[in-house]
Amino acid sequence: MATTRSAHTVWEGTLFEGTGTVTFDSSGIGQQPVSWPSRAEEANGRTSPEELIAAAHSSCFSMALSNGLSGAGTPPTKLVTSADVTFQPGEGITGIHLTVEGSVPGLDEQGFQAAAEDAKKNCPVSQALTGTTITLTAKLGG
Repeated sequence: MATTRSAHTVWEGTLFEGTGTVTFDSSGIGQQPVSWPSRAEEANGRTSPEELIAAAHSSCFSMALSNGLSGAGTPPTKLVTSADVTFQPGEGITGIHLTVEGSVPGLDEQGFQAAAEDAKKNCPVSQALTGTTITLTAKLGG
């Protein structure tokens, strides 16, 4: 069954001086302020489209990796994933770097690397972001 998730933004003012509020409609988890300076300069307590993409990508990748590892008979006990989305004003998003550290009993480093590369390639957010360079650092941890 297909699902649809929704959010909306109310923006007031010009791009550079204005501000907005992103509301997470589907989950009801609240609202977050957004502004141009939070996107192109310092966050200053506000989010940006790139931070929202980073949150989506890190969670999607973690789910895909967990599923792949479990399907291979080596379920993880813990995965810690971060996503760094680089935005260059005038160019757009220029790259995404995923970093994951996992605790996976019974799996060696090579197996973990292969599973992480597969998750990077196949998670739905990665697939939605084709055309953007996505890099990965993966390592087994304690």
